[in-house]
Amino acid sequence: MEIKNPKYKNQGIHVMASIFTVDKGIVKVLLIKRKNNPFKDMWALTGGALYNDEDLEEGLRREIFEKTGIKDIDLRLCDVFGKKDRSPVMRMVAISYIGIIDSNKVKILTDTLKTSNAEWFALDEIPSLAYDHNEIIDKSVKYLKEKILNTDMLKALYPNGFTIPEIQKIYEVILEKELDRRNFRKKLLNLNLIYATGEEINFVGRKKAKLYKFKEGIENKDIFKK
Repeated sequence: MEIKNPKYKNQGIHVMASIFTVDKGIVKVLLIKRKNNPFKDMWALTGGALYNDEDLEEGLRREIFEKTGIKDIDLRLCDVFGKKDRSPVMRMVAISYIGIIDSNKVKILTDTLKTSNAEWFALDEIPSLAYDHNEIIDKSVKYLKEKILNTDMLKALYPNGFTIPEIQKIYEVILEKELDRRNFRKKLLNLNLIYATGEEINFVGRKKAKLYKFKEGIENKDIFKK
């Protein structure tokens, strides 16, 4: 690498997060409205430019906190977006991540130094976004559908436990297909993904339901592989 070569200058890194939630059976993504140029007053994903003294995830967590107030979120590396003209300011390579949280348990900032609003948008109601963020979301949704088949990332929605019908509904919403109830429960138990807490939840007009939790460190187990 020739450090003095001018072709190496004026380049930077964007770290971006597609933060998802499931609200009343609808998958939504968190968007912020930009307060500054470029793309002033346009909606965008949460994220920003990486400082040269930060690791990727460290910088992204800083950006998420500064622009939304969210502190604790499980992030998964998703994709890279490197078109040379994706930013009008300078060459910016974007590193994207995905995360999923319970929107009812976090308070989102709606006015910060660099944002004038923040809202959850259903996937079929996403407006035209800044930069190439529509493309990033499309890739992130595909990655989310793949990832929940092989990991325990949905535990962020139910840190205190869940019933089988509850977690099955979330899978059905994200995957956009119905799942056989008995087969779904059997798969989760046989793959050693979940465990019974010994507690039960009362539902009005229904029988008590067992409470389960995801086990820690479960990765790369395809729930629906035959």
